[in-house]
Amino acid sequence: MSSRKWVLFDIGGVLEVVDDDTWGQHFFRRWQERSGFSAEEYRARILAADLPVIDRRADTRIEYWSKLGRALEMDSNLIESMQADMWDEYCGRLNGELFEYASALRSRADVAILSNSVDGARAEEERRFGFSAVFDPILYSHETGLLKPEPEAYENALERMGADAGDVFFIDDHEVCAEDARAVGMSAIVHSDNPSTIKAIGEFLKQEA
Repeated sequence: MSSRKWVLFDIGGVLEVVDDDTWGQHFFRRWQERSGFSAEEYRARILAADLPVIDRRADTRIEYWSKLGRALEMDSNLIESMQADMWDEYCGRLNGELFEYASALRSRADVAILSNSVDGARAEEERRFGFSAVFDPILYSHETGLLKPEPEAYENALERMGADAGDVFFIDDHEVCAEDARAVGMSAIVHSDNPSTIKAIGEFLKQEA
């Protein structure tokens, strides 16, 4: 009898249409210019702000933005605008075709999420896209304390899913993350476009368990 198969999705660059490698640079430049500080002073103020780690810890968002606001001499309204702009950049827009495909997959396989994230991502992405209606579990690094491509991130995902690595197909937008998923025994690809990803998932699900 075949084991139940899993399809494990990254978010940014896969379920969300966003370039994880560039949006932060654009965001930094835009707000550096708006602050009136030189790029050097803007960077130095941020480095000196003693900001909490927000990609491995939950409940750090308030402290992070409060310290950032003081470091950049921004009032609360401006910091709120900065946060809203950050989330717009961070979330991009929903990859509707892949999201709908994942939703339809649930009759054939279980679907889950493994994402590097920052505190606040679950609430923000749920508000925008409603991921929990389709994916379970949804594993965020700021809640688990584990970042891809660390092997522990994939091992924790397998434990949470109750799955054998050979029954899992992982999709990410970075080769290093796909490589380390393969290293723990998962099948994995780098997402480049929806047709090739959907084809690869279909081929995986046809394989014998």
